[in-house]
Order: sequence, then structure tokens, then C-alpha cells
Amino acid sequence: MFEKIRQSFKLDRDLEDFEIVHETIQKDIIFKGTNLWILAFAIVIASIGLNMNSTAVIIGAMLISPLMGPINGMGYSIATYNLPLFRKAVKHFTFAVIASLIASTLYFAISPVSTAHSELLARTTPTIYDVLIALFGGMAGIVAISSKSKGNVIPGVAIATALMPPLCTAGYGLATVQFNYFFGAFYLFTINTVFIALASVAVSQALNFPNRSVLDGEQKRKINNMVTVIILVTIIPSVYFGYGLVQKEAFMERSSRFTRNVSIVEGTYLLKEEVNPENRTITLIYGGNTLNVQQKRAITEKAKDFSLEDVKLIFKQGFSIDDVGERDAQADGQMNALKAEINRLQFILNEKAKNEKKLKARALLGQQILTEIKPLYPQILGCAFAEANAFGRLDDTGEKHTDIVVFKIQPRSLKAADKRKIKRWLQTRSEIKNIRVFYEQ
Repeated sequence: MFEKIRQSFKLDRDLEDFEIVHETIQKDIIFKGTNLWILAFAIVIASIGLNMNSTAVIIGAMLISPLMGPINGMGYSIATYNLPLFRKAVKHFTFAVIASLIASTLYFAISPVSTAHSELLARTTPTIYDVLIALFGGMAGIVAISSKSKGNVIPGVAIATALMPPLCTAGYGLATVQFNYFFGAFYLFTINTVFIALASVAVSQALNFPNRSVLDGEQKRKINNMVTVIILVTIIPSVYFGYGLVQKEAFMERSSRFTRNVSIVEGTYLLKEEVNPENRTITLIYGGNTLNVQQKRAITEKAKDFSLEDVKLIFKQGFSIDDVGERDAQADGQMNALKAEINRLQFILNEKAKNEKKLKARALLGQQILTEIKPLYPQILGCAFAEANAFGRLDDTGEKHTDIVVFKIQPRSLKAADKRKIKRWLQTRSEIKNIRVFYEQ
């Protein structure tokens, strides 16, 4: 059983021919022609993504970027003791880094948007977790290169290890003269580079890639010592930053439990809390009764129960009901003015409601007239009602309001006397003397 499990983890069956792997890595090292143009495009895309704070655009730049090539080349050349290939990889990698820094710095120097968004800030504080991501991402990458079935591993490694965004963030730091951004981002890029290369070294040696140079024991020892020093110099600061991150998260978690515990204090309610882990301060904003000295002291003592002995508590008062009596006169004046304004607006709303009601009634007046007159004159088939403005002579600029009623009747079914009766009925019915009646057969 254990033998079957061991066989499942072996890479020998899928291992690509060593010469093909060597040629692939050697080809990906070179930055000229196609690779150089792709790098230039990726730099611009990543810079725009950071500028726009667009995660999707940044991921696109990471997929396009060919920076993994020379990094894998450095690791592979160290594992196979191929010093000429190592020097070549370092030369092309250095050229790519300098070109990326220059391009991103120029972009951010001319960009009208200079705000540091979350995607930029995320690349300025590397930790030990970034080391682990780069290490295992690099292992996945070199295993994929060494395999016959490459799959889509390389794009995934490019996204996970994020080589391009830190370089562009470093360019942002240079363009805006914020060297804390530059050093933080460039250190993250260095971590990714070193540990992707280290992963390449480890996997290449584990797969028994043949040595490309004949070196004696002393030369091999010097190379291994150099690699060890580089690893230590890179990893020690990240451990420190990682420890700081863990401490910050622990402080935030303890602060959250503490603020939930002191959210209600004898008629006083916690409206808002502001936690600053850098300064180790917690600002508590309460509403309701004003906190007295004893209550503040009790809250301070309560912080010790959550391992927050060294925290500085800042108390602020939001809305306090104790101050209401002092502002009664001013509040009464404001209340009276508010009531007067409410009454005025209510009167306007009532008038508008009445007008709307009248308009709706007028709109249905034709139907009501037809309903009422139909029993008296069955020959009337339909009725239309409309309001209009009537004008007199051409030299008369006056405007007279009139209402128009149009009846649809059966041909020659109404006499002149009937029409006069209908008009008088309409004038009485609608209380409108200036009404015009027309008949349509």
C-alpha cells in the first residue's frame, strides 16, 4: 500500500527529456524580440491596473509577463552548475528589471492619478507568507516545465507569485518620491525572485538534472554558501514583518472582543470604535449619558481582561442626553420654526391634492355626462369633454377659457329644440356658462 502511494508521487513517468527542458529554459531567459515587447506591454497594463485599482487588469498583466523565464533559468543553472547560463540569466533578468522600473516610473510620473489605492498598498508590506507563496509557486512552475504535460500551471504561478505588480509599485514609489513604497515593493519582488529561483534549484536537483559543468568540491561549496547567504538575507526581514502581521491581527481580535464587552455601560451606548494597532490606541465614542470618571476607570480595567494592558483608551462623547436641558431654549425656537415650516408644506400639499382631485374629476366628466344623459336621449351614442382657450378677433389678445362637449349621435336624431335643452342642461350640470356643444353624426 505504501509503495503504491510512493509511486503516485513519483515524477519519472511524466518527466520531459533533459535536453528539451534545457532548451526551453535557455530560450525563456532571453529578453529581446517577442519577449521584450511582451514585457513592455505587461508593464504598462500592470501600471494602469494599479493606477485604476483594478484587480482584473493586474491579473491580466501577471499572465502576460515573461519574468518567470530568467528566474527559473537562474535556479536551474545553479542546480546544474552551469555558470555561463547563470550569468546570461542574471544579465537578462537585470535588464528586464531596470526596463520595468523605468517604464513604470515614467507612467506614474505622467499619470494624473497619484492616489495610492489598496492594490498598491498591498505590495508594500511583504511577510513570511509571501516567502511561502513564492517557494511553493516556484516549485509548481519548475515541475510543470519539467513535465511532458505542462497544463496551465505557469499562468497560475505567475498570478500567485505576482512578479510584475511589485515592480510597478516600486516605480510608483520612485515617481512620487515615496521611498517607503519603493523599498517595500522592491523587497517583495526580491523575495519572489529569490524563492522562485530556490524552488527551481531544489526541484532541479531532486529530478537529477545532469550537471553542465565539471566543478570540484570547493567550487560547489562556495556556490552553496552563496545561495545560503542570499536566502538568509532575504528571509530574515520577512520573518520580522510576518511576526508583526501576526501581532497586529491578534491585537485587532482582542480589541474586537473588548469593544463588544463594553458596548453598554449604565445607560451609555458605544456608537463607534476606532482601533489603531500601530499606535496601540482604541478610541471609544459613546452616546447617551456622559461617562463619569469611575465608569472610564472601570472600562480601562476591563481592557486588562483581554490582554490589552498597554493599550491607550481615548474616550469621546457623541450625543449626550445630559446636555439637553442646557439647549432647551434654543431647541424650542428651532422646534417652533420647524413646526411652522411643516404646516406651510402641509398646506401646499393639501392644495395640490385638491387640484389633482379636480383634474381627475374633470378628466372623467365626459363619461359622467354620457352616463347621465343617455337615459334621457338614447340616440346619443358617445360623449367627449375637453378644456380649451378661445381667442377673439385677431387684434384681441385676450384669452377666454371655454369647455367643449362633443356628442356622437345617430343621424338626424335630434331636433334644434332638443339641442337647446341639452345645452341648458349641461350649463346647469357643470355650472359652466361658457360651454360649447357640438354634434357628430
